[in-house]
Amino acid sequence: MSRVLTRAVRQRSTGLLTALSLAGLSILTSGQPSVAAGSALSDKPIRLLTEEEVRKGKRNDAHHSSELSEAPAPLLPEAEQPKPTPLIFERGEKFLAAGNLNPGIELPTGAIWQPSLWVFGDYRTSIGHFANGNTPSRQYWANRLDIFVNLKLTPTERILLGFSPLSDGGNHTGLLHTDADGLEFNNALNPYITTLFFEGEFGEIFPNLDPNDTKSYDWGFSIGRQPILFQEGIMINDSIDAIGITRDTIVIPGLTPDMRATALVGLHNIRRNNNVLDHGAMLFGLFTETDLRKSTVNLDATYVFSNDSSGGDGLYFGASATQRIGHFNTSFRVNTSTALDNRGSAVNDGVLLFSEVSRTATGSNNVYYGNLFWGLGNYTSAARDKGTGGPLGRVGVLFAAPQVSLGGAALSNRADHAFGGSLGHQMFFNEDKTQLTLEIGGRKDTDGSGQGAAAIGGQFLHALNNRTSLQVDGFVSANENRRAGTGFRMELRTRF
Repeated sequence: MSRVLTRAVRQRSTGLLTALSLAGLSILTSGQPSVAAGSALSDKPIRLLTEEEVRKGKRNDAHHSSELSEAPAPLLPEAEQPKPTPLIFERGEKFLAAGNLNPGIELPTGAIWQPSLWVFGDYRTSIGHFANGNTPSRQYWANRLDIFVNLKLTPTERILLGFSPLSDGGNHTGLLHTDADGLEFNNALNPYITTLFFEGEFGEIFPNLDPNDTKSYDWGFSIGRQPILFQEGIMINDSIDAIGITRDTIVIPGLTPDMRATALVGLHNIRRNNNVLDHGAMLFGLFTETDLRKSTVNLDATYVFSNDSSGGDGLYFGASATQRIGHFNTSFRVNTSTALDNRGSAVNDGVLLFSEVSRTATGSNNVYYGNLFWGLGNYTSAARDKGTGGPLGRVGVLFAAPQVSLGGAALSNRADHAFGGSLGHQMFFNEDKTQLTLEIGGRKDTDGSGQGAAAIGGQFLHALNNRTSLQVDGFVSANENRRAGTGFRMELRTRF
């Protein structure tokens, strides 16, 4: 009995304290005495809010919350959908267009092909001035035209043919002026095929062999002259006559849900580290990419055989790990080269350590980045196209070889006996139609050759319309034992 009385007194005391607290809060907020004398709670039921009132309240408080809207967005009818920019020529299905798919042609293998022919490309023209403090300054007008014919058979099978009639590697047709030679016509006209390959997937070409898709027939392959890029262009960055076979979705229990392995044989059109075509070279490579829980790891190996006395055999290894650490995107790479007989600019012994760190600025798409490299010995790539320069083009815009130019990079992109890096800020404006990258970079030799240099520069890129963009690059460099360097380039690019 006493416990019941005690509980009742306690509840009454709690109710009295609650009423006094609410009454005091009412006086403080309204400046008037409380109306409720017997109870702080109202006996009238509170009306439930309608869904429209709840949505209206969320809209009014939208600036205080990052919650996504729950209102469904209506589907746009086909007539109101934005039209894709057409290619120069389209036959069959349109590129990136909406609409129904045609029934296609069924092959005896069970595959259904829906042939489409697309012709596209771009024209790039640039004017500029380049002086690196070592060679005589030059002023130029350079042009590049890339044309591609794509025969799409299915989403996984196609034939691609490409030409670059105004360019021969890193050389481009235009006008060149130097103090020594005056103004002259730079002729890089050529009829050569730069790209011609077929790619497909065995399981998609012969679906009748596995109608339930339960067997391991997912083997991709490509054959022909094709661009080859491994270790982000550090190990290989070239267009090679090659045969490649890829096995995707390799599952290793307890290690990875997805691993990709590629075997590659390069038969012809191989340019060595000095960007010179080696007619006697053949390339053999095995490349793997593995998705781990917190990282993507690449392990690559390449062997280049050559019977050319100016080339020589070489063995190359590369390992990389790409991951996100906290708020930072990171990538770390180790690449090695070993000359098995002749040593020179085509192949030599060396190690290249490379790291990339970037972070997206809070509340924007702007990116801060810092890249470092350290070349031990004379690292050489297994294959490099004539227009790519050296393996350090990925360090930053100051190290990258311009795609349309008769000049060069602000800082050398060769990795022999040197260390250095870059710091940059990439900014986006005008609904991402405009980009501005500001960068500072430098490199220092480790063999006492006195080839150190530092530079500051930037790149401005603006989309004029759906087809045309304007790019402006510039730099100023200070060089050890050389004159100061300057460079300016303006490019107009039109895609068709």
